Amino acid sequence: MKTVGNILWFILCGLVLGLSWALVGVLWCITIIGIPWGVQCFKFAKLAFAPFGKNVQYGSGLFSLFLNIIWLLFSGIPLAVESFLIGCSLCVTIIGIPFGIQCFKFAKLALLPFGASVVKAA
Repeated sequence: MKTVGNILWFILCGLVLGLSWALVGVLWCITIIGIPWGVQCFKFAKLAFAPFGKNVQYGSGLFSLFLNIIWLLFSGIPLAVESFLIGCSLCVTIIGIPFGIQCFKFAKLALLPFGASVVKAA
């Protein structure tokens, strides 16, 4: 079932979200100092293409907090707004609700990507 979900996800919004994360990653990697942010973007772009069957676990730490603050100021808000708006549009239909919920997870991830790790769902 997760394969069907991932295929539908990719068609409905996964391609757009994945490309958005990848574009932001490329922009961060243009500068040498932005490479850690770019690597995070590429990791989550891969997740954005096929999120079903995977979960995100959030950790914490002072260094992660510092990186998240810089991220939020430059890239986090536009990605979070994009994910939120796509999620709202998907939740209009009953069939789109599971996909909308995934978009809301990406909105949260766009606000706090550092300290987060992707794990397989149990």
